[in-house]
Amino acid sequence: QVQLVESGGGLVQHGGSLRLSCAASGSVSNAYTMGWYRQAPGKQRDLVATITSGGTTNYADSVKGRSTISRDNAKNTVYLQMNSLKPEDTAVYYCNARRIALTGRYNYWGQGTQVTVSS
Repeated sequence: QVQLVESGGGLVQHGGSLRLSCAASGSVSNAYTMGWYRQAPGKQRDLVATITSGGTTNYADSVKGRSTISRDNAKNTVYLQMNSLKPEDTAVYYCNARRIALTGRYNYWGQGTQVTVSS
């Protein structure tokens, strides 16, 4: 059974920093592209950042320059370091693992962790 467990969310002041972690277990391996998405109240879930198995990263324009995604393959964990946080970064942040293989497409989500940035 696949599990993605996020941690590190919380309340932070405008301009502060947070580091989110997502620990993957089960059949999720280093071959998966890992990512972070976020969903604010009343809005759709949007991409924040992704990192491929080879380490290639991609960021939403809204967080580019302020956030860094990384992965520790030995720990099967992905991180999102967020700096210079703004109130508009307030959302539930979800970890995602996806892979396209000969056996099919795989896409998994964590339960989410709340990030609240006060003004």
